[in-house]
Amino acid sequence: MASFPNRVVGALRLQPATFEEIEHDPRATIQAVIVVAAVAIARGIGARSVTGFAYLLLFGFVGWAVGSAVIWIVGTRLLRGRNTEADLSQLLRTVGFAQAPNVLAVSAVVPVLGWVLTIAGLLWSLAALVVAVRQALDYEDTVRAVVVCVVAWLIMMLITMLATLMGYGVVVQ
Repeated sequence: MASFPNRVVGALRLQPATFEEIEHDPRATIQAVIVVAAVAIARGIGARSVTGFAYLLLFGFVGWAVGSAVIWIVGTRLLRGRNTEADLSQLLRTVGFAQAPNVLAVSAVVPVLGWVLTIAGLLWSLAALVVAVRQALDYEDTVRAVVVCVVAWLIMMLITMLATLMGYGVVVQ
């Protein structure tokens, strides 16, 4: 069994075996919480305000939980594969580790280069999410994992828009 630092490195390297190990180790849930917290803190620092920091910390965890649940529903109910068998905790773990590249968001405090690194982290994290979903949902191909991620993202955008219209949206300054 790999150590926490080795799992983070494996997630950063987009190694399917790492995500497979994380999926099957219930003790990795606490480690996923640490990754999500580190990313939320990095984003909070990049926000450069106490209010922004607090919102990003809170919504980092809310987004992780809701996003994982949406991926689980889409991946196990709507776009189930032949071998799909996963529970929500497995998705929470793998999706949490897939966020690791987003620690680059801390660089947002650096003019120009910070935004480039933040966007690079987002794209890298998206690639990690696809690998995480493919492994956690036991898909045989990457295309299904990409489709699940896109559908889940669209649902999350709809949820975010509805929450904003209902007055629950947050503007971070």
